[in-house]
Amino acid sequence: MGEWSVVFRVHAIQRMYQRGIDASAVRQVIRRGEAIEEYPEDLPYPSKLMYCLVDNRPIHVVVAENPAGNEAIVITVYEPDATIWEADFKKRRR
Repeated sequence: MGEWSVVFRVHAIQRMYQRGIDASAVRQVIRRGEAIEEYPEDLPYPSKLMYCLVDNRPIHVVVAENPAGNEAIVITVYEPDATIWEADFKKRRR
């Protein structure tokens, strides 16, 4: 996403606090993470699920992109559950 400004929704901030994930970790996921799911129909902006290992901890971030405002809007943040995700945390178990 380059040099976009990161905007945290209230829900994301609440989840980050509950889950012990700080803003610098979220920025790392956005900056160097991998998009593992795309949600082009989301409104008001398309979003995607990003994944990255941060200090050996897997983290998922749902982020919407507002190109007009040059913003990455953080919707939610969590550590993926191994019972729901494959071992690499990139694909949901079937």
